[in-house]
Amino acid sequence: MKFAFEYVVDSTADGGSLASADGLATVVRAAEGLGYSAVALPEHPAPSLKWLTHGGHETFDPMTALAYVAALTTRLQIMTHLLVVPYRNPFLAAKGLATLDRLSGGRLVVGVGSGYLASEFLALGVDMEERNALFEEGVEVMRGVWSTSPYDHEGDNVTARGVAAVPGPLTPGGPPIIVGGNSGLSRRRAARLNGWSPMLLSEEVAASTRTRALTSIADLAKGISEVRRLAEDNGNPGPIIFNAATPHLEFPSTGGSVEEHHDHLGQLSEAGVDQFLVRPSPRGTDAAVESLQNYAALVGLT
Repeated sequence: MKFAFEYVVDSTADGGSLASADGLATVVRAAEGLGYSAVALPEHPAPSLKWLTHGGHETFDPMTALAYVAALTTRLQIMTHLLVVPYRNPFLAAKGLATLDRLSGGRLVVGVGSGYLASEFLALGVDMEERNALFEEGVEVMRGVWSTSPYDHEGDNVTARGVAAVPGPLTPGGPPIIVGGNSGLSRRRAARLNGWSPMLLSEEVAASTRTRALTSIADLAKGISEVRRLAEDNGNPGPIIFNAATPHLEFPSTGGSVEEHHDHLGQLSEAGVDQFLVRPSPRGTDAAVESLQNYAALVGLT
């Protein structure tokens, strides 16, 4: 199993070191040297203060920060986790992502979602009730303009004729798109695209993020099997990527023994998970690097 890590900014910790260029550079270089497979950056361009003070977290703009990461590293994959497709004109998103893919040497993985923060949709002037339609059309346009030039599109939200968005991505057909979320709709989307990125969640947490609860590895295994079956039915040759996060993502602070954590990872691997998402300490650069070092030693990356 591979191990990716989520870079979460905290401008209040250790003098704001994680919210700095030096902090980001130090952490990603350390992670690459330790053998982590990818760095994942979430997206919240206009969160409410209420969300931030009730379990939310600060973020960089993912495409800008990942471009910086790509320039600092040579092997580490760069991943949006998750880019909210309805927030953007899909041609702008496609150009930004294609540029990231090309300048990173084809190391981009595009984790996508449809969004859930009502206050953020309001701030961005996007109709939250239309988020699923905007998601579907947005992904269609991105994949279309990455693979076809000139590209035409006639949709409910975007119309384009003869678009030649060059240079396109380095990866033929565009970077892989993996779909976040626990719902059946997310799994159906994942089967048409390049992967699924669910998270084990309680009923309470799932309700706050407008997704379905996913409370056991057994249910996760069933979902992975469903995505594989649907991909085959859709004629999708793959490969299909399965990236997952669980309540163990901040181990050892989440509790339990090392043996229990290894057993947890073994069960995830048996369920079909390819990559486990971890979250290093948010208490500053030094603490983040130390937690990545300790976890790498625990799972045998070093």
